[in-house]
Amino acid sequence: MTVSPTSPLVLIGAGNMGGAMLSGWLKSGLEGGSVLVIDPGVSPHMAELCAAHGVRVEKAAPEGLKAGILFLAVKPQMMETVLPPLKGLVGSDTVIVSVAAGKTLAFLETHLGKAGMVRAMPNTPAMVGRGITGAFATPDITDAQRAEVHDLLKVSGPVEWVGTEGEIDAVTAVSGSGPAYVFYLVECMAEAGRKAGLQADLAMRLARETVSGAGEMLYQSPETASKLRENVTSPGGTTFAALQVLMAEEGMQPLFDAAIAAAKARAQELAD
Repeated sequence: MTVSPTSPLVLIGAGNMGGAMLSGWLKSGLEGGSVLVIDPGVSPHMAELCAAHGVRVEKAAPEGLKAGILFLAVKPQMMETVLPPLKGLVGSDTVIVSVAAGKTLAFLETHLGKAGMVRAMPNTPAMVGRGITGAFATPDITDAQRAEVHDLLKVSGPVEWVGTEGEIDAVTAVSGSGPAYVFYLVECMAEAGRKAGLQADLAMRLARETVSGAGEMLYQSPETASKLRENVTSPGGTTFAALQVLMAEEGMQPLFDAAIAAAKARAQELAD
């Protein structure tokens, strides 16, 4: 299966995530004529991008067209409304890819019919080409189809395939929602710095640059996160003193355990 003007990649929703994916596909060399965007409210910026690359944009699914890949990039709360009019796009060779948190393959099949499907969970750093995606494919997906979907997903960063659909909810809790945890960490560090006597704007700059720099070290270094932490922790030093608090029995780990569990539970609730 290869997408083409007659069997296009149909993107449903060109908002933040869908738009980021589309931008990555076009930058990677995908022909705009092989892409159809269906979005009743596409932004001026996205409309301009589509026009520049020859990507067709429609407010609703056109009659008589079968998608090579049907890529669903709408919020889970919108799926019940969005999916029924799309059933006509699904042919015998169509692969459906959904990035909606919580919405199961069984839910998609109820609305779209039987097809090869992939549930994927990217995260918002996809918008700067530094995301990561977890994905699960149904057994009827061929190796070639999976490889093509992999190529589409990897434009935003690495792709990790999991063995069961249930693992996608855990992926959602860890990496799908994870950027918000990191941003909140920056907020907390900055506020603690302010309380320690720094000007608020300086504390925020220090926190932002520290977290982004540490992230870049993780990205570039072959060392584990534990090893990198140990490398900057002198026995009895200032970092050691802070970690005695953060790594205490009531410190960060139980908070993250509870946070990840709550996010996973909410992802499961969204299936209903």
